[in-house]
Amino acid sequence: MAMEGDKAAYVDVSPEVQQNQSSPRKSSPPPPDSEEKTTHVRFLLSNAEAGSVIGKGGSTINDIQSQSGARIQLSRNYEYFPGTSDRVVMVSGRVDDILKAVDLIMSKLLDEFYVEDGSQVDPESKIRLVVPNSSCGGIIGKGGAIIRSLIEDSRASIKISPQDNFYPGLHDRLVTVGGAPEEQMRAIDLILQKLVEDQHYLQSANAPFPYAAVAYNGMNYGPNGAGVKYQNNRFPNKTQEDRSSSVTIGIPDEHIGIVVGRGGRNIMEMSQLSGARIKISERGDFMSGTSDRKVTITGSQRAIHMAESMISRKVASVTEQ
Repeated sequence: MAMEGDKAAYVDVSPEVQQNQSSPRKSSPPPPDSEEKTTHVRFLLSNAEAGSVIGKGGSTINDIQSQSGARIQLSRNYEYFPGTSDRVVMVSGRVDDILKAVDLIMSKLLDEFYVEDGSQVDPESKIRLVVPNSSCGGIIGKGGAIIRSLIEDSRASIKISPQDNFYPGLHDRLVTVGGAPEEQMRAIDLILQKLVEDQHYLQSANAPFPYAAVAYNGMNYGPNGAGVKYQNNRFPNKTQEDRSSSVTIGIPDEHIGIVVGRGGRNIMEMSQLSGARIKISERGDFMSGTSDRKVTITGSQRAIHMAESMISRKVASVTEQ
C-alpha cells in the first residue's frame, strides 16, 4: 500500500471540471438543477485506506479528482475524528461530481481491502458519513419517516449515531451506510439530495476538519470511543521509557486474523498509532505449551504498552460477541 502518499496528506488540487462526463453509477436522475449546486460530503477513512486513496506522491487522488471533477481534501495524518483512529475526507463540487468521486474511492477500497481473491459473492462494506447534528433531522424526518424511505429506496442499511456528549465541542454525528456498492451509492445520493437543501450544512464546509481543539491538547483517543488518552507519538519525552525493548505475548491462533486485519490493515494501523513494531510468528510457531501464536512488540515502553492495549481490545471485541 502506498503510504508514502501521506506526505501529500492535505492534497488540494482543483482539476478542470468535466461538465459532460457521464456518471458510472446507476441511480435515478436527481431533482432539477440539483446537480449544478456546489456542496460537499465528509466521511471517515483509516490511515491505511487514506494512504491507498492518496497514492504514491498523490497520484491516485489526482487521478480521482481529474476523472470526477470534484475536489478532495483529507485531514492530516494523526488528525482523527474524535473517538476514532480515522481521518476525515471531504469531497466537494457539484453533486454529480461528488458522487463520481465517492464511487471511485469506494471501488478502489473495495478492490484493495474487502474483496477476497476469487470470491463470487458481492462485497459488502460500510461508509461513515460525517453530518452536523443540526442537519441530521432532515435525514431522520418526523417519527423516522425520511430515514425509513431512504432505506426502502436504496435497500442499504442507514444508522445515525446518537449525539456524543463525551467530547465537548463536537457538533457532528456519524451516519453509517452499509450494503452492496450499488445500494450504498444510491443511499449516499439520496442523503446528499436532502443535505444540499440545508443551508447550515453548506456552511459546515468552511471548517471541514475542526477536531484539533476537540482532541484535547494534541492527545489521540482510542478506537470505538474508548476514551483512552494516548501520548502523541510525534512529541515523545526523552526518558528511560523511550529506550527500545521487546515484549512477546500470546494470542489464540483463532484470533490472529482480527489482529492482522484484511490485507494487514489492523496491524498496520496499530503499529502506526503506537509507534511500536508488531511481528506475529508463523503458523504452527506457538508459545511453549500452548496453541497461542507469538506476537512480538518492539519499541519504547510507552509504545509497547499502547500496542498491547490495542491488541487486547481487538481480541476482546471478538470474544465478547
